[in-house]
Amino acid sequence: MPASSSAIRPIEFRNASLGATIAVLREAEPARLADALHMMLGGMPDFFSGDAVVLDFADLADLPARIDWTGLMSLLRRYQLQPIGVRNLPPELAAAARQTGLAILDGAELRDRQNGTADAPRSAAAAPAPAAHPAPPPPAPEPRAATLFVDRPLRSGQQVYARDGDLVLFAGMSNGAEVIADGSIHCYGPLRGRAIAGAQGDASARIVSTNFGPEIVSIAGIFRTFEQGIPEAVAGRAALVRLLASESDYKLGIEPLQLD
Repeated sequence: MPASSSAIRPIEFRNASLGATIAVLREAEPARLADALHMMLGGMPDFFSGDAVVLDFADLADLPARIDWTGLMSLLRRYQLQPIGVRNLPPELAAAARQTGLAILDGAELRDRQNGTADAPRSAAAAPAPAAHPAPPPPAPEPRAATLFVDRPLRSGQQVYARDGDLVLFAGMSNGAEVIADGSIHCYGPLRGRAIAGAQGDASARIVSTNFGPEIVSIAGIFRTFEQGIPEAVAGRAALVRLLASESDYKLGIEPLQLD
């Protein structure tokens, strides 16, 4: 998905520690969200493949008097998302969400993997109590898991996830397959299907392929699709995908690699 020209998107997807995707909504009107999703996902109706999703309204600037829950649920299910709950809604709107069958998750331990912090429940005017003792130092980060190696070719419909580490494919993958890594993806063969690196928000992750031809690539939540075809400079050739930062936004850079 190409990065938009604006740094503020109407909707943004993140991962959560309970295994669900978080949809951070900055619009509540289904028609506007439909336009944003079409631009983000290239109109692909099966992009999320039944993923559970929690709707987060914390970044919604102007809360409407009512939310079109029927239209919103229909839109998300069109992209094969399964709404399971909401958070950061005022009580008068949360009641309607509950009637729709959505759980209210403001008090749940729902951590955003992109920034690694827990969302505390909102309160009216909570003043921090003085600490009796100095705060303990933060725990040491867990060591990254070993690299996951895949020797066989991946066929359409197959999915591989390298949790907390890198993924190395020695035999490539076909259209319709999907690979996900919290670290980088290295493909020594045809890269087809969907390749998602930095799945927990690691902006330093890379995607490397000796034969570039995917349907979708993503790093740290920034997607790019290829409905108009693979750029000629990298089509079927060795290529590197990485995340590039500008003053206002992020985009994916795709560069040819010289291997000999």
